[in-house]
Amino acid sequence: MNKDLLKSSYHYELPEELIATRPAQNRDESKLLFFNQASGEYKDLSFRDIINLIPEGALLVANQSKVFPCRIFAKKSTGAKAEIFFLSVKPNHDNAYSCMIKSSSRKNIGDIFEYEGIQFTLSSKNTDGTFELTASGLVNSLEEFLYEKGSIPIPPYIRGGVSDEEDKIRYQTVFAKTTGSVAAPTAGLHFTEDVFKELKKRGVDQAFVTLHVGLGTFAPVKVDDLSDHSMHTENYFIDEDNTKIIQEAYQIGRPIIAVGTTTLRALESSFKQLSQGAFLANEMLETSIFLHPGKEVRSIQGLITNFHLPESTLLMLVSALIGREKVLDLYNHAVTKKYRFFSYGDANLILLK
Repeated sequence: MNKDLLKSSYHYELPEELIATRPAQNRDESKLLFFNQASGEYKDLSFRDIINLIPEGALLVANQSKVFPCRIFAKKSTGAKAEIFFLSVKPNHDNAYSCMIKSSSRKNIGDIFEYEGIQFTLSSKNTDGTFELTASGLVNSLEEFLYEKGSIPIPPYIRGGVSDEEDKIRYQTVFAKTTGSVAAPTAGLHFTEDVFKELKKRGVDQAFVTLHVGLGTFAPVKVDDLSDHSMHTENYFIDEDNTKIIQEAYQIGRPIIAVGTTTLRALESSFKQLSQGAFLANEMLETSIFLHPGKEVRSIQGLITNFHLPESTLLMLVSALIGREKVLDLYNHAVTKKYRFFSYGDANLILLK
């Protein structure tokens, strides 16, 4: 069987001490591993060096989705502890909120969970293992309540998933705008307003998509044959102004550099329509695109990304660009040079031929 279609082919060894538990002191001081596909060259640099690496006149496209503090630690009316992880701040047609619930006790319809004077009642169970909660006692919206009382949902491999006040600032991009993600589009965490300003001097413009990152981004691949893997679905949209900018870039042949895998998923999902000028701006769309070797990527000329978990769909996505063996070689180089991995880790810039 084609090794590129085997999950086990995407394994690499990573010492635990290389998993970043805090970001670099300053956003743009993380390390940068630069790979130029045309020359085959690797360079070990600082992220600020990206200012001179992005091609002049390129368009940088990033995901402006905003992480919300979706985690609360509640108690059932019985006294049992429960962790509630809200998946959206928008209620459904029954005025209930989708969530995940972690509790040592059974979860039954009608259970009441209390937190900071608010009562959340379990109204239904979903077939995918998630739940619906109705809220009683909210003065304002659930979104406002969570921004005041909730915890930022850092991944479990970062300090056991226990966040603090610093994470509310650092686990968020400086350009975050639209609330909806339960995990940060982490490639964007390295950017500062100063970096954008310096890029602008070289004719590099910005455009934004909005793709709300769901838990499915981190869901493990459970089959060894990638042909049998069902990708999670995520919602995305591109507003009218950004649609025009991206469409014009395609039409005149500007290099497009995606900031992060979520941005690439949105661009690739709508590439045909965007490039032909038929894309409908402001329309909420869904994508379940699964990019891996054997799938052609047409929408970008470069990608800025972090270093991803072994055997993850994100590692497979990067492999769709430059090949699995080259990606594993890059990652082994990063391990040898002691780059920091995952959400708070260092960055990788890949420029395609």
